[in-house]
Amino acid sequence: MHSRMAFRSFLLLLSAVALCGSLCAQSERTITIRMIDGKTGKLIEASNYQVRIDHDQTVHANWVAQNEDGSGKLTLPRTAQLLTIQGTFDSAEQIYLNCDAAGEKGKTARWYDIAEILAKGVVAPNECITPRKAVKPKIAAKLKMEAKPGEFIFFVRKRNMLEQAQEEFADR
Repeated sequence: MHSRMAFRSFLLLLSAVALCGSLCAQSERTITIRMIDGKTGKLIEASNYQVRIDHDQTVHANWVAQNEDGSGKLTLPRTAQLLTIQGTFDSAEQIYLNCDAAGEKGKTARWYDIAEILAKGVVAPNECITPRKAVKPKIAAKLKMEAKPGEFIFFVRKRNMLEQAQEEFADR
């Protein structure tokens, strides 16, 4: 009789753990992110990703797990509606410039709808390549990306020498 009661208690505990696990899984959403060189179309493996949600300035670098292929697996809370992402290099001391705002002076971050990313997938604009610059057809083909549902693709570039100098001067 005692062993049957222990077995029932065990089953009840196991059911509670399974229910909690499924509820926790429902409270988070996962997006695959790919950071692409805006001039070559090659996948870049960042030192780190800086994720912000809902126009909050808090950076959530620990929300991205890097995959072996250089892409990232971003886990977001259920309540998040918008996101912006930047990649870092040189042991996370330097930040890539996102190409989605390259033509907009003073604009540092463009925000993307998480529901749209999950439903359709999103490819951020690549303004690092302008119509004035001739792009070889082979490179143009590499820059043409299609996102799958649950995937966010964004283009980046490193700062040029003038931008680096301006940033260093602004930090002083």
